[in-house]
Amino acid sequence: MIIDNQSIAPGEDMVIKIPAGRLPSDTRIQVYVHVYRSEKPGPILFVQGGVHGDEINGIEIVRRAIENNLFKNIDCGSVIAVPLLNIFGFINFSRDVPDGKDVNRSFPGNLSGSLASRVARVLTKKILPNVDVALDCHTGGSSRYNFPQIRYNKNDKKAEILAQMFNAPFAVEKPYIAHSFRKSANEMGIPAIVFEGGESVRLDGLAIDHGLRGLQNLMAGLGIISENKKREIDSLTISNTSWIRASQSGIFIWSKSSGNKIYKGEPLGEIKDPFGTKSVKVLSKHNGYIIGHNNASVVNQGDALFHVGFLKNQ
Repeated sequence: MIIDNQSIAPGEDMVIKIPAGRLPSDTRIQVYVHVYRSEKPGPILFVQGGVHGDEINGIEIVRRAIENNLFKNIDCGSVIAVPLLNIFGFINFSRDVPDGKDVNRSFPGNLSGSLASRVARVLTKKILPNVDVALDCHTGGSSRYNFPQIRYNKNDKKAEILAQMFNAPFAVEKPYIAHSFRKSANEMGIPAIVFEGGESVRLDGLAIDHGLRGLQNLMAGLGIISENKKREIDSLTISNTSWIRASQSGIFIWSKSSGNKIYKGEPLGEIKDPFGTKSVKVLSKHNGYIIGHNNASVVNQGDALFHVGFLKNQ
C-alpha cells in the first residue's frame, strides 16, 4: 500500500501526515492519516470524520476508535482512518472552509481549484485508490439533531449490505448528492455509507456510542476483526422522509424528540410568540418516526422542525 509516496507493508502501522495547505500565518495544515495493516490480506476499510469542521461527533468517533486501539491487531485486511479532514473548518468552528465552500460538495476535487476542492482532492488522489469500502461520519447541521442513522443508496447493493452490517437504529435510503464524498467514492467503485448522529458543535454520548458500536459491527461483518456481539436493536429501514415546517415564527418548544414513533394528528410541540398572546401547536401530518429535529429555540416561518421518516413498504 502506498499513500502520499509512503509505503506501508503488511503487518505495519503508520501515521502519515499529508500537507493540505497553509494558514495566513504560514502555519502548515496537515491531514493525519492513520494506517493499520494486518499481515493477512483482506478488505481495506476507510473511515473518516470531520469533512464538515464543526461536526464534532464524527471526529470523536474516529478519535476514540484510535485511542481505544480498535484498529490494532486486526485479523485481516487494513484500516485507513482520518479523524479530521477539514482542519480549516475545525479551527474556525465552521462547517465549511474559510471561503465558505463546502468540502462535501467539492469532490472529486482539484489540486489547483478552491480550498475546499484541494482538501477533497487529498482524499480522491492519495487515499481512495487504496480503499475497498468507506464509512463517512457526520452530524446534523446547526441546531439540527439527527438520531443515530446510517445512510446509503438503495441502488448500491454493496452499500446496502454495509448498512445492514452497521446495524444503526435507522437505515435511511438516500440518493447521492452531486459532488459529495459518497458519490465520488461510488464513481471510483467504492461502496460508501454515511453515519449521521447528533448535532454540530456538540458532543452527544448516544450518537458517539452508536457510531462506535456500528463501526465495530461493520469491521466484524467484513471479517477485519473477530465476530462482534451486536447490540440487540431493531434497525428500521426508512425509504422516504419529509420535513414538518414552522407555520409561524416564534419560540419553539418541542414535546417529541428524535427517535420517537409518531402518529398523524399527534402534537409534537408548540410555537409561541414572545409576548404571551399567541400559541400554535405543531401537529404530525403522518404516521412515522422522527429521525431528526430542530433544537433552535427561536424559529422563523418555514423553518424545518421535524425530519420524519417512513418505513419501507408501508
